Amino acid sequence: MTLSRRAVISLPVALPFLHYAARAGAYETPYFPPSDGQGGWRASGQGSMARVVAGLDEARLEDAFEFVKSSSRHGGLLVLRHGHLVYERYFGRACRESHPNMHSMGKMFTSVSCGIMLSEYKDRFPDGLAQKVFTKEFLPEAFPLDDPRMADIRLGNLLTMTSGISRANFLPEGSRAPRMAGHSTGIVHGENVDVPSWYSSDAIYNPIVNQDSSAVHGKMWTAPGEGYLYGRDPHVASMVLRRVVGMELQQFIDQRLAKRLGFGSWGYATHLAEGDLPHTPGESGIALRSTDILRFGYMLLNHGMWGNRQLVPAKYVELLSQPSPFNQHSPYSLMFEVNTDAHVPRAPRDAYFKSGAGGCAMYVIPSLDMVIYKMEDADDPEGTGLPPANNPNADASRDSWKPHPFNQFCDGPVDGDTGVRRTLQLVAGAVIT
Repeated sequence: MTLSRRAVISLPVALPFLHYAARAGAYETPYFPPSDGQGGWRASGQGSMARVVAGLDEARLEDAFEFVKSSSRHGGLLVLRHGHLVYERYFGRACRESHPNMHSMGKMFTSVSCGIMLSEYKDRFPDGLAQKVFTKEFLPEAFPLDDPRMADIRLGNLLTMTSGISRANFLPEGSRAPRMAGHSTGIVHGENVDVPSWYSSDAIYNPIVNQDSSAVHGKMWTAPGEGYLYGRDPHVASMVLRRVVGMELQQFIDQRLAKRLGFGSWGYATHLAEGDLPHTPGESGIALRSTDILRFGYMLLNHGMWGNRQLVPAKYVELLSQPSPFNQHSPYSLMFEVNTDAHVPRAPRDAYFKSGAGGCAMYVIPSLDMVIYKMEDADDPEGTGLPPANNPNADASRDSWKPHPFNQFCDGPVDGDTGVRRTLQLVAGAVIT
């Protein structure tokens, strides 16, 4: 796989909140769009205008779109550069008004919300991210602790998946299935480690009843900070936030981010077959319109600023894009994957991104002044409770779509991680100036 050259835009240190105006060849005050209901993003138009306004090769953007289309049933690709929405295309049932369940992309909202909490409630967190949180002040639900090592878990561990708490396996209610041994893959200093799953004393798991308790009670597979395991740590972080700020994570996001950024309708997938979840799931399930996820990414691109307001502390945003001292084992920092180690080759080293199940992802690339959104699948009205999108161009023929065993951009089928990283390479490779 090869990509073309890309231009790196260097901003003077003294001007951190200025953007490079591609056509004028000068620095300008950042542009912030009104809500979609009031006009939304300034769009350059597609095709040749992408080259003129944003320095992007339109043919290579089309290649990136075709790749996304070849790796997902319903979805789309949106590219924002220099404050211009220069590319927006959908396929299948997807459209701008879709509310797909973005699954693990919800974790980045949990992280950013915790960054805001740390700023607003400094007196409760004198040690910042190093604050130990398995205390009766923050997590009374965790007591008595199942393992004395839990007392050393810090907020930064929860936000980098290094708490040391292993996953639990649960049997469906009424199941008589044997307790088959399960496992997860942990990482210790870059090496994969098999982590056996465990069963709680109550083998029957009801997510409605046990949403919180199942996240804070369990076995430790390692001491805090000594290994990385993708699990339920971000939900525990959302429990801390809920107790400190006195409201659900969704309410907090609505007040501190959604209303200020101009989101349209949005929510979380909290409706399950067993009933509605009692709390916002901090580890997954957020559902946003496509042009609104760009608002979130653009706010991060602007160091937490929106207009003349600092929504997220600039220092916390800076930490999102860097390796974290709380995770010495993988390129996962405060709920974002970072590319400082170039594990995504031929992609910008300063790119940071968050993906979700199925291959959806949002990318922020400061050096290219760019935000990208790779949409996967369509609405989930049953799970989110949000109205289904009214899409007159819906293509139902893709409902039975299956991935082809060979992809023209990759030798073989495309899994979620491969699709996410290859999209980053292809869109970054479209930059010509």
